[in-house]
Amino acid sequence: MFGLGTVINTAAVVSGGVLGVTLKKGIPESCRQVLMQACGVATIFIGAGGVLSKMLVIRGDQLETQDTMLLILSLVIGGLIGSLLDIEKRLDTLGNFLKRLFHTEGDSQFVEGFVTCTLVICIGAMAIVGAIEDGLTGNISTLTAKAALDFAIVVVFASTLGKGVIFAALPLFVYQEAITFVAAACGNFMSAELISHLSYIGSALIFCVGVNIGFGKKFAVGNLLPALIIPIFYSLIR
Repeated sequence: MFGLGTVINTAAVVSGGVLGVTLKKGIPESCRQVLMQACGVATIFIGAGGVLSKMLVIRGDQLETQDTMLLILSLVIGGLIGSLLDIEKRLDTLGNFLKRLFHTEGDSQFVEGFVTCTLVICIGAMAIVGAIEDGLTGNISTLTAKAALDFAIVVVFASTLGKGVIFAALPLFVYQEAITFVAAACGNFMSAELISHLSYIGSALIFCVGVNIGFGKKFAVGNLLPALIIPIFYSLIR
């Protein structure tokens, strides 16, 4: 079945969200705060680990850095584009639209849950690589593994941020199915180096999401999303 990997991933997010919302009723507020902090710290280290694994290399007996200019250019240019487009506000607007559509106006954390979870489960190499593999060969193993990880993440998020987390399944489905469709239509259009660069920049954004989760909103991560397109142009001009 075409796009089966994303269907499984989407189902995992929805089921994890429903389970998390159900569990939320029995978790004291103090525990929910600790869970959010724990998720924030874990996300920070996942993002930092992804960045450092791409940035640091051993040459001979020296530890050196690479592609630092790519990181700088991606975040600066991507942030500028995102700020001009005001993507963060658009994500909030979408969250508020869904909030009204499903009559959850009383849920003060709906938009935060929707935006935060969307950023966490959509940014990253597994979403891109898995969707490409699905489109090219029908191999859904990467997206199946991602589905298991997303399920665990979403359960915790939904138990603290509520119903908005469930609706992150919508942009996830559209995003990954679009990549799968393009991969099937255009063939293997991404080199291993480009995928590595996308993972590099995506990890930096995941780090920022982790800071927001653990310490309150410090970064407008939505406005940094265009940073993910800069590696494509960077690979073309090198």
